[in-house]
Amino acid sequence: MYIVLGRFQPFHNGHVHLVETALKLGPTIIAIGSAQESWTFDNPFSGDERAEMITGWVGQKNLKIVQIDDLNDPPNWVEHAIKFHGEGTMVTSDESIKKLYEQAGFPVKWVDLSQRDSLEGWRVRTTMKMLSTIMDDEAQTKILSETIPVEIVEWLVENDALYRFYELSRDLGQVG
Repeated sequence: MYIVLGRFQPFHNGHVHLVETALKLGPTIIAIGSAQESWTFDNPFSGDERAEMITGWVGQKNLKIVQIDDLNDPPNWVEHAIKFHGEGTMVTSDESIKKLYEQAGFPVKWVDLSQRDSLEGWRVRTTMKMLSTIMDDEAQTKILSETIPVEIVEWLVENDALYRFYELSRDLGQVG
């Protein structure tokens, strides 16, 4: 079993690269971390919302989705997470996950980053925040489809999920 772990806030094309790499190796589990977190800028979507988004992308792919609440205790994370994702090989492009799992004796498959400059989660969320005030679904879809799979973009638009970024940032001061 191959495991791809992330917060997936939201699931974007960098995650697609990781999951597709894992799928080429064999059956895959997508492990949604920090599943209990939601309604913050870094973690805007609940574990259930993230699972629903990813399920729309999955289609007939040979994979399973699990959710894992965060312990905020890195030394005990792997032991905790194994209860949810099971044994296997971690497939990652995140140095801290690689180190944590290797220290626990877990096999790790390193994947080089794909388009890191545009596919960092915070960049994707910042774009979503900027688009939260644009009430044109077609424009939102066109821009977001550059970094997010179309199935996820459709979920975001259909569920008016970008409005959440407006709500989360209303009380923030102006930047710039």
